[in-house]
This record gives sequence, C-alpha cells and structure tokens, in this order.
Amino acid sequence: MEAPAAPHNPAESGSVQIVVTSPEQMRELGRRLAKLLRAGDLVMLSGELGAGKTTLTRGLGEGLGVRGAVTSPTFVIARVHPSLGDGPPLVHVDAYRLSGGLDEMEDLDLDVSLPESVVVVEWGEGKVEELTEDRLQVVIHRAVGDTTDEVRHMTITGVGERWASADLSMLAA
Repeated sequence: MEAPAAPHNPAESGSVQIVVTSPEQMRELGRRLAKLLRAGDLVMLSGELGAGKTTLTRGLGEGLGVRGAVTSPTFVIARVHPSLGDGPPLVHVDAYRLSGGLDEMEDLDLDVSLPESVVVVEWGEGKVEELTEDRLQVVIHRAVGDTTDEVRHMTITGVGERWASADLSMLAA
C-alpha cells in the first residue's frame, strides 16, 4: 500500500536539494545564490550550530559585493553591510537569542530595511515569516556529535509569488 502524497503547499514555489562537502563549496553556493537575490528579498537560514549558516552568508556578501567582513552577528544581533556598487545592502541577523518572535524582531526595524536590502536571518524560523509572504528558506543538515564530517545536506525552498518562476536548480550546478 502506497503512502498518501504529502499535501502540496501552494505558497511553496519550488525547492532544490544540494549536497555541500566543504566550507569553500558553501561560500561558492552563497555567491551563486547572490545572483538570484535583489532588494526586498528575505532569506531564512536554519540549521544546527556549526552547520554553515554564516559561511553561506559570507558567500552571499561576496556575491552581492558588500563592504565589511561577514561574521556571525550573534552578540550584536544584526549587522548592515553596505553595497560597494549599485546593488542592495546586506542585512545579516542572528535571531538565536531572540525569543519574542516578530514583536522582538520589530526593534530591529527589519520591516523598514527589507524593501531596499537583502535580509538574511539565521535562526529566523517562527520569528520573521510575517515580514513578507515571499522568502527563501534554506535548511542545512549536518552530522551532529563529535565529527569532522564537512558534508551538508541542504534544502532551498522558494515561498511566495516572488519565487514562483525562479529557477533554483541553477544553485545545484
């Protein structure tokens, strides 16, 4: 007997599965992803500690051509990296220590920054979805425990009309 098919979520526009085997490949994926992004885009990153969320964001910053080293904003909560060219700035948020959902996130004025920036939120699940109906959800899985395994299994899903016609398969190249 076959299992019933999972219900299709019409808000999900498509997804791609990617395997990354090194930090450099994660940065390169970020550089490729940057080519798809534009001002107003929200990218939500989920994954265990050490999964590569900041490494991916570092590649995004390189691809977007922003100023400043992209490092984890854990203790400052958010960093703005202005564009060195005519592209959008990168707003990098770490919501790990924020527990109040969108109410607490409002203090960061992300709703003000979003229209003219690319906003990347680490640990944003359940906290920033209300900012926009359109977002890119990136889930990174890695082996947990005492391991030196660099392999990461990623699922990148476009949600909303913005991503309905985007070809996410080019990220797997």
